[in-house]
Amino acid sequence: MKHLLGIEDLSKEELEQLIDDALKLKAERSLEGPKPLEGETWAMIFTKSSTRTRVSFETGLNELGARPMFLNANDVQLGRGEPIKDTARVLGRMVHGAIIRTFDHQDVIDFSNYGKIPTINALTDEEHPCQILADLLTMKELVGGWEDKKVVFAGDGDCNMGRSWAWAAKHLGFKLVIAAPHEFQPDAAFMKRLGKAPVVLTEDIELAAEHADVLYTDTWVSMGKEAEAEARLKALAPFQIHSRLVKKANPGVIVQHCLPAYRGKEITEELLEGHADEIFQQAENRLHAQKAVLIALREEHSQG
Repeated sequence: MKHLLGIEDLSKEELEQLIDDALKLKAERSLEGPKPLEGETWAMIFTKSSTRTRVSFETGLNELGARPMFLNANDVQLGRGEPIKDTARVLGRMVHGAIIRTFDHQDVIDFSNYGKIPTINALTDEEHPCQILADLLTMKELVGGWEDKKVVFAGDGDCNMGRSWAWAAKHLGFKLVIAAPHEFQPDAAFMKRLGKAPVVLTEDIELAAEHADVLYTDTWVSMGKEAEAEARLKALAPFQIHSRLVKKANPGVIVQHCLPAYRGKEITEELLEGHADEIFQQAENRLHAQKAVLIALREEHSQG
């Protein structure tokens, strides 16, 4: 694995190894631990704001011995029209790796091609691989893994999280049910690219919740979609996750939300607070999963 651009690009073995490594890193976390990125500088290029992504990456880089360099859209020439390939070729000669959180997925691909340094997709409109790794780590901890498990993703299924979950299901073999209005389901072109996979699309959230091991939701109005907020909230209202759905799920079902959460919209206040430990454990796991990615990329690039 030379870069982390999307779950689509990973193999079953790579996914499983990253989760195993993350579990070990979490168990052995210490300020006195090994620092395999000692002396390195990693650029964090964010044209989308964040809380968890920035804090988890800066903390992880520091713990591994590296120096994070945070750059927003106003700090780099990208905000003034410089081609991504030029920015990549400059930074690739100065820093040791790049973490990019932006809108257009092609920007991350182009940066990895031209920068020739380890590149991590910290979120694009196409995929959110770092979040999925944290989610899989949480599944491993709380429900024993993903074998023979059923994950229900409710709400806007045609988003980066829905697509990343679909690729994870394809690689790892668990059942994924995306419960969403037809216009918010992954489109035909994506499903064709996904190919044969244990992924079911439905508009019946009550049926979807039956025998679920994980009930998962995400914000209904992502950055860049604010103009559609009223229409989205109206269309997605029937797909809110709440306590009645939990009763249809398997005993021990976990509730997950990649945050930020908008109580009373995609999830009820009661359900979020009732499963807060699980949800904030999931948030913490961003740190451990991303440290596993950083180490894996450094080892791959060190080998040539």
